[in-house]
Amino acid sequence: MDTVFFWASKLIWALISPDSLLLLFWLAGFALLLCGALRPAKLILGCAAGIALVVALLPLGDWVILPLESRFAPLQDLPEQVDGIIVLGGFLDSSASQSWQQTQSNQAAERLWAFTALARQYPDAQLLFSGGSAALTGQSRKEADQLPALLREAGLGARGLLLEDQSRNTYENVLFSKALAKPLPQQRWILITSAAHMPRSVGIFCAQQWPVLPYPVDFRSDRDRRWSVSLRFAEHLHELSDASREWIGLLAYFLTGKTVYLLPGQSSECVLSG
Repeated sequence: MDTVFFWASKLIWALISPDSLLLLFWLAGFALLLCGALRPAKLILGCAAGIALVVALLPLGDWVILPLESRFAPLQDLPEQVDGIIVLGGFLDSSASQSWQQTQSNQAAERLWAFTALARQYPDAQLLFSGGSAALTGQSRKEADQLPALLREAGLGARGLLLEDQSRNTYENVLFSKALAKPLPQQRWILITSAAHMPRSVGIFCAQQWPVLPYPVDFRSDRDRRWSVSLRFAEHLHELSDASREWIGLLAYFLTGKTVYLLPGQSSECVLSG
């Protein structure tokens, strides 16, 4: 069933993402024009043009993602001692890294910076990286294969590191990581992932009865530009797609029983305090 969910989530998102929907509107309008149905074609193309203009001018992605990023505030007061630090993958580009024979990261690279910083702050903590491959094909390219070299470059090569390399999505991140780490009920683990991704991640940890201390990074929204107007269609569309994916992921995981909360927050029972 997990494989069915993985494939279905990939295929459904490919169809309902904002950029795909906008493309489908344009294609449908063009097809109607070819068929001579001028009135419905004009209606669909006009709607698509209007939506594209709104997306181009307004930071809709910030509006959509801000509620998610506000669920867990940046962690200011860290505990004196933690038993483990887990970072979720998604910040390394395995395909580009293999192509150029050099490790390539993406926008979520703050996860790695936080992981190395906390590893130095807590020299006795168990380190765990969870990240296989989210690709439909090319599962041989694992994020986890690239991390040891990065940690050696950061001066952490001598540290013991648990590598979970079989996961394809966030649910499997947590499921396989728990089987690997075997956390005890009294232990304190810090969870590092992107701020918008933290609610869904915490929900899965709660469902797996693994309490964690959230350490959100990689904040994408900007409160100061929420009402700004600028012509940046590609950037705004990309931001809106990223934000929409998290909301749809939250709903899908909740409906399939992979999380126990529709929108987990700081008050969730399984969330540890600093």
